[in-house]
Amino acid sequence: MRRFVIAAAAAVTMVLPVGTATAVADRDTDFANELHGFGIYGQRDFNAWMAKISCKRFDTGVDATATDSAQFLAQNLARTNSTEQVYQFLGTALRMYCPVHLDKLTTNQEQP
Repeated sequence: MRRFVIAAAAAVTMVLPVGTATAVADRDTDFANELHGFGIYGQRDFNAWMAKISCKRFDTGVDATATDSAQFLAQNLARTNSTEQVYQFLGTALRMYCPVHLDKLTTNQEQP
């Protein structure tokens, strides 16, 4: 009986990390697919990494506004991307990886 409990615990421990990695990979794939809709192409892993870095820059206070983050992204994404595409990348990144920072996109605008 004791061996069965140990084997069951080991099986559960081995399955959990695999399921978690799949969920993250699916989010990265969904992110890449959405970027393709905007005409933004590139390596899926690199784009997901840049999105996560953008979130971390907001978390740590390196970027205070969406403009700061867009400037960072413009310097690191493909040079062929327009300003509109950079902001589409940023909006998609914030929505998919760190929705807590979505307000940064609207607080950057001037009031009429």
